[in-house]
Amino acid sequence: MFRHAPAMNEKGQAMARLVVLRDEIARRHALAFQPRPDGPRGPAWERLLGELRTPVEHWQATRRPRVAAEPAVASRPVMLLPGFGTHPARMKPLGRVLEAAGHRVSDWGLGFNFGPSEERFERLCERVVAMARKEGEPLVLVGWSLGGIFAREVARMHPEAVRLVVTMGTPFSGNRRANNAWRAYQLIAGHSVDEPPIGTEMSAKPPVPTVALWSARDGIVSPRSACGRKGERDLAIPMRCTHLGFAAHPDVAGMVNRLIAAY
Repeated sequence: MFRHAPAMNEKGQAMARLVVLRDEIARRHALAFQPRPDGPRGPAWERLLGELRTPVEHWQATRRPRVAAEPAVASRPVMLLPGFGTHPARMKPLGRVLEAAGHRVSDWGLGFNFGPSEERFERLCERVVAMARKEGEPLVLVGWSLGGIFAREVARMHPEAVRLVVTMGTPFSGNRRANNAWRAYQLIAGHSVDEPPIGTEMSAKPPVPTVALWSARDGIVSPRSACGRKGERDLAIPMRCTHLGFAAHPDVAGMVNRLIAAY
């Protein structure tokens, strides 16, 4: 009889884990299918479908006569922070342009961006502070979409380690549901957009120079949300690209390079 006790214990533990998993799936399902409140809206479906043209637009941009990248006035340490659900590899084209200009480029070191947690944010802060100390100067943080929220929050917490924040299609202003990704975010991240573990005051400008790149052609994030209002950023610059295009479009890369040189 006693020999069966360990087996019964293991069965009970397995059942308990299944119950926890079932409850978690149900909780995330409820988050993903919350009704949209009145008022906030993401870009129209035509803009969302326009995101499919991203590879074509990039190809067309590369066919234009190239202007040689000007060498950086000063080489700067730059960290690239990926968008929601993406891997740092998606930002390699941007990184190559910045490296060609003489900057020292690194990624955020956390792999795929599946949303914030206190632990991941703490690890990112430690990495930024350590890299700034190693480089002997503060970093330039370039954040795409959700990566820009991380960048702004790191700069708020550790302004001594950040020279400049550049956000690209980042929904830091206005209603948190003014985009076409909030349900997917809640499903994968496991928390409401209204109760994130970081960025509870997303629109508050960090105490360092902060530039927002936004696009009227963005099919995922409301342009107004990515542009922000006076006092929420120092400068807002319109780009002609899709939301997915921010990570690799040559025009965006050129603008980021110019901003780093200016600051």
